[in-house]
Amino acid sequence: MSPSSAHRHVLGTAALAATAALLLTAVTTGTADAAPGGRDAAVARARANVARHADLFGYGPGQGLVLKDVVLDPDGTQHVRFDRSYDGLPVVGGDLVVHQDARGRLVDSSRAKGHDPRVPSTRPAVPARRSAAEALRQAPGTAAAAAAPELVVWAADGTARLAWRTTVTGTGKQGQPASRVVVTDATTGAAIDSYDAEHSAAGTGHSEYTGDVTLATTRQADGSYALIDPVRGHTTKDAHNLSANSVKATSGTLYTDADNVWGDGRKFSADRATAAVDAHANTAWTYDYYKNTFGRNGIKNDGKGATVFVHVGTDWDNAQWSDACFCMMTGDGNGSTDPEQVDLDTMGHEMTHGVTSATANLRYSGESGGLNESTSDIFGTMVEWYAGNAVDTGDYLFSDQSTPPWLRRFDQPSLDGSSADCWSKKVARLDVHYSSGVGNHWFYLASEGSGAKTVNGVAYNSPTCDGSTVTGIGNQKAAAIWYRALTVYMTSTTDYKGARAASLSAARDLYGANSAEYAAVGAAWSAVSVA
Repeated sequence: MSPSSAHRHVLGTAALAATAALLLTAVTTGTADAAPGGRDAAVARARANVARHADLFGYGPGQGLVLKDVVLDPDGTQHVRFDRSYDGLPVVGGDLVVHQDARGRLVDSSRAKGHDPRVPSTRPAVPARRSAAEALRQAPGTAAAAAAPELVVWAADGTARLAWRTTVTGTGKQGQPASRVVVTDATTGAAIDSYDAEHSAAGTGHSEYTGDVTLATTRQADGSYALIDPVRGHTTKDAHNLSANSVKATSGTLYTDADNVWGDGRKFSADRATAAVDAHANTAWTYDYYKNTFGRNGIKNDGKGATVFVHVGTDWDNAQWSDACFCMMTGDGNGSTDPEQVDLDTMGHEMTHGVTSATANLRYSGESGGLNESTSDIFGTMVEWYAGNAVDTGDYLFSDQSTPPWLRRFDQPSLDGSSADCWSKKVARLDVHYSSGVGNHWFYLASEGSGAKTVNGVAYNSPTCDGSTVTGIGNQKAAAIWYRALTVYMTSTTDYKGARAASLSAARDLYGANSAEYAAVGAAWSAVSVA
């Protein structure tokens, strides 16, 4: 249809009608809307603040706000996160955070790059079928299929236009998922962007990573036991080698047992429950880390547990988190040298992708994608430290159990031959698993400082990019700063410069602008060339 006169306005235009538009907009709310503790009031005040400060938020006629998350600080400070819509279409890159004091007065704002796009029409010139055909040409693997294209306002790169967003799925040679999101201009048909649909970490697996552990199980009516965690709500299932593309929340078979004794602790075990032991325990440790450290009640902060699938694919040497099924999937390794992918930091890494998706939703490409991967590396590592397991001790070597001696390391990421130690303009063009090196290096320096050091029996030697000397503040403080930066200040298009600003704001909030922690955060960023 042709746009109305109101829709011809720039999205960022300040108009008196913005208040009425906001108040009349139908807003889809998440679980936080129904939560106690003043969240309803915080959301209502945030909506009013957006209306009153339309210029600041780039909010104008035709727009809507979709509530995504609410963070309430102990002192009453409120942080309300919205996605944005325009003429009923989602605005990709239009997300924003309203920061307000305990009385609901606006104190600050965070917004993505695409806060002020121009959308001349909501009528696509290029039909959906043409967009799907273009997406299929970029399809990965074999047996590719394209989902129905979705019309969106694409503003992730700061230049807003109508676009078709199409998810294309295929199957790799080992049965692993091979999915991409392809974005094409709905007016010209030109390709805008493409990126992985799933967040995955390459790794190999060993059996019995965490030794003898206690599992939270549920006794069923027939007297058998099931891998259903009654405290955290997650369940662990056998996928029976179903490809990850085909896995749904209802797929697979729930693990049950007569005597509540699971697995045999052997590599390449014939007992399919052995992989489930690590998966179930490590999911619990991940849940507990977020709950006991940050008060986060589950991956989406809604109290709901995830489904964990083991034995996914055929000789699939990988693991991944899927928002679509709200589930974690792990493969069996390569079938000859690498067993299951269920070690502590891998599980923590993948489930952190779910936390990121539920909060800042960092785009999985460019520098935002590197930050997305780095966030999963950071908190996957912190889950390992939190668990205090005697077999898999805390370190700064990511996936060292499943990919000896390690898949990635924090003190000098470039030692893997591909990751970046320091920021440069080239970082945005790297694969996200390698551009993450800048964030990982920052985290190590902020935690442990520069130079040679031995931690838990592992020798590290972290250089700085500017020759400076950095004194660390410990990984618990560094992680607390990063979590607040992620959940309160970062948005979908945050880059490394934005991450510096977000983490400094978080350090100021937690420790004060004149604190040693605030200074260490800034010094660590400067030491990886992020100014």
